[in-house]
Amino acid sequence: MTRLSPLLAQATPVTVDHGLGCYLYGTDGRRYLDFTAGIGVTSTGHCHPHVVEAARRQVGSLIHGQYTTVMHQPMLELTERLGSVLPADLDSVFFANSGSEAVEASLRLSRQATGRPNVIVFHGGFHGRTVAAATMTTSGTRFSAGFSPLMGGVHVAPFPDAYRYGWTEEEATAFALKELDYIFSTLTAPEETAAFVVEPVLGEGGYVPGNTAFFQGLRERADRYGILLVIDEIQTGFGRTGKFFGHQHFDVRPDIITIAKGLASGFPLSGIAASEELMAKAWPGSQGGTYGGNAVSCAAAIATLEVIEKEGLVANAATRGTQLIEGARRTATSAVGDVRGLGLMVGSEFTAADGSPDRAKAAAAQQLAAKKGLLLLTCGAHMNVVRMIPALVVTAEQVEDALTLWSEVLEEI
Repeated sequence: MTRLSPLLAQATPVTVDHGLGCYLYGTDGRRYLDFTAGIGVTSTGHCHPHVVEAARRQVGSLIHGQYTTVMHQPMLELTERLGSVLPADLDSVFFANSGSEAVEASLRLSRQATGRPNVIVFHGGFHGRTVAAATMTTSGTRFSAGFSPLMGGVHVAPFPDAYRYGWTEEEATAFALKELDYIFSTLTAPEETAAFVVEPVLGEGGYVPGNTAFFQGLRERADRYGILLVIDEIQTGFGRTGKFFGHQHFDVRPDIITIAKGLASGFPLSGIAASEELMAKAWPGSQGGTYGGNAVSCAAAIATLEVIEKEGLVANAATRGTQLIEGARRTATSAVGDVRGLGLMVGSEFTAADGSPDRAKAAAAQQLAAKKGLLLLTCGAHMNVVRMIPALVVTAEQVEDALTLWSEVLEEI
């Protein structure tokens, strides 16, 4: 009998029968409040009627039209609609399937456009599991261990993670930028550096937000040295942080952004956006793929953008995010060393009495929450951060329900 790989361990004991909005319904008949959203993918909730109908219609007319062979209307319409939400001047897009593919496409474009071999990533970042993306990932060794040799030309700079360093945000930011300048003197000269690749909020790295001074420091150095600023919006994009894109909190201009996850409400679709002038510097034949820009995924993405706009989901993410982080801080016990996040990305970091990471207690909390009907995930280098990442359609009542269950969990463990 064929079985799934034994390495695909389940984060929760739930086998799903169906989902609706912020709830999943198990084959056991139980209803679960889903604060995982498929790791930030089901932005409009499970099976939003508008997305379902758009996908249903598209399946009946064209499922797949390979986009370097033929054009199809859903992709053309999606491309046009993205123009109303993408950062200014990022008027050219390339579609792929997964976040890893988008990251590698941004890397390829950066190297080809600048003629430079090296990139700088930031400690705690997650960018994917394929060879280049895994090399660029520093949120945990599990993503690259046993996979050597990895790709050359990647250098790692500090991210301003104030809690980990035990500093103020200002001190952590000054340190991160100072060390970045030191990297230019010791590891990769600016003239050999193609790009900075950075998340607005560390995702797998523990839900650590960046800040304005840090991102503006990156922009200033990028402009000074002709380096491209690539902002990985795969988890933070499409309203997740309370603005349409996470970098908009920091008043910074990207040269390239990567997108995926919440773009299509669960259908596989990713991409990169850049200016047409920059995108044209990619070498002929360097962009393509069999399934990229799939017609059904594009139709779902169009419907997702419509729902986000019509239902005011970006504003809802901001409001409910404030409610969620304030509630998580209010209910935190001595087992939780820090509660942080941005919008509907909220992480609670579990620490022992001596301040060391407490992975066991985080795991216990996450599992107990599932038993009580609240689905959560862990993240961070030590897997000691429990993250809350509900769909953007989450209501005030659902946030309060989640916080009530979370408070019970913290009291019991």
